[in-house]
Amino acid sequence: MHLQQTKAGSLATGGPQYYFHSVTPHVKEYLRKRGACPVVLQTPYGIASSSFTAVGRDHKISGTGKIVVGKVGHDRIQGVESIGEAIRYWYGLTSGRDFKRIDLDAAIHPDGHFILIPTAVTMSGMTRAQILEKVISPLSFHHDYQSKFWKKQIEACRKESSNDVSWAGSQIRRVVAEHQGLNLRNVHEVDLLRTAGALSLLGLDLSLYLNQGFDCPKSRFQFSKLPPYSCPVEIKKRSSDFKYQIMRYAEIPRAVVLCIEHDLVNPPDHVDILELSALADCLHS
Repeated sequence: MHLQQTKAGSLATGGPQYYFHSVTPHVKEYLRKRGACPVVLQTPYGIASSSFTAVGRDHKISGTGKIVVGKVGHDRIQGVESIGEAIRYWYGLTSGRDFKRIDLDAAIHPDGHFILIPTAVTMSGMTRAQILEKVISPLSFHHDYQSKFWKKQIEACRKESSNDVSWAGSQIRRVVAEHQGLNLRNVHEVDLLRTAGALSLLGLDLSLYLNQGFDCPKSRFQFSKLPPYSCPVEIKKRSSDFKYQIMRYAEIPRAVVLCIEHDLVNPPDHVDILELSALADCLHS
């Protein structure tokens, strides 16, 4: 399945328009049944809400925002801005060329989220596509799985300042060591926030800690030269203490669990695990 830009122009004249081509049967059926649905965009960090709407060929969005019968005749992406430019922004792609083709996959979350996953882009004047790598659980780092995305970030931080990475590792190891081999019944999960300074040097800025909903709901990741990514972070001593019902506080089902020990079996989709003990071992090596 792919998108093709059918009109290049300024936002004042409607902006670039993108039509779906070679739509897979399950996506076609979903769009035709719904008429239109909000788009959740896959980024290098994971899913993110967007301003775009996927619209079926037999529907349109009226001036009042309602989905009504229309005769456009194409399944398409509609929005105030260009979805091509949104992909360019999130994936750090070179500016100055229009998109000739955007290859993508689509996934439909059980809660009804329509997720578009860019896999390759071809720019005007170019014959070869640029591959956009899909990294599974991009913000997960624990003893069972360390994402390539995190590994590249740690390596980039080491190249920029090995002393900062060494200091961050020592701070995280200290907190992990104090949690191991002890009766932690009287130790509050907030104690993990002592690692906030170290984590900020690695690209994770924890936001204000709240006592309702997610602990740090406006936390921000920024890796390499990519734009910042806002994502709720839940603080737990053990990842198995993560409560699924907390997902109702989020606009989309996206969160990262920051813990000392990862023991959660089958985390929900789009919930990544950042295990401090595994991160400490990596930074020490």
